[in-house]
Amino acid sequence: MTIDFTAIDFETANGSPASACAVGLVKVRDGAVVERASWLIQPPQPHDAFLPFNVQLHGISREMTRSAPTWEEQLPRLLAFVGDDVLVAHNARFDIGVAVTISLATNTTLPPLAYFCSLRLARRSYELHSYRLPVAAEAAGFTTLVHHDPVSDAEASAAIVVDVSRRLGAAELADVCASTGVDIERIELSRERELAATLTAAATFA
Repeated sequence: MTIDFTAIDFETANGSPASACAVGLVKVRDGAVVERASWLIQPPQPHDAFLPFNVQLHGISREMTRSAPTWEEQLPRLLAFVGDDVLVAHNARFDIGVAVTISLATNTTLPPLAYFCSLRLARRSYELHSYRLPVAAEAAGFTTLVHHDPVSDAEASAAIVVDVSRRLGAAELADVCASTGVDIERIELSRERELAATLTAAATFA
């Protein structure tokens, strides 16, 4: 099967979606992982506070990101890894919201990337008590998840898409969309600005 995409996961320093402090990327070709990458990101001011809750989740501290590239500095590397692929994320609304919000916060241009949500796919494909990433990934046969490690989370998201594709006998991601009703979406900056504002407001009142 020609199931090709790049899975992505962000970790954040605090409740602001503009506080990305790490990214994990996993490239899939023909339903198999062929490349992994991860790096730290220095969150932009004034979104750079590291809350104890977040640090406890992912283990990334302010000190670890002091010499890390900023969002603007690392974005060309991220885009080069993704290429023309569809991005896959578990709860893509969050991860795409992070990319959009931090781009707006840093006045950085973000291209109209295509993306697909493995959370929505899991809800349409599995009968589970929860569709959180650890549970859905296990249903997909991915049992080595290190939750909140960005590469591991990205690979878990990828595993869900690959597993459902195999169950459906899908030849490509478009077939998965047709069978499940989960669409490939594309970043539209006007719409995503509204999403970013919603996420920021939610973080403020969380």
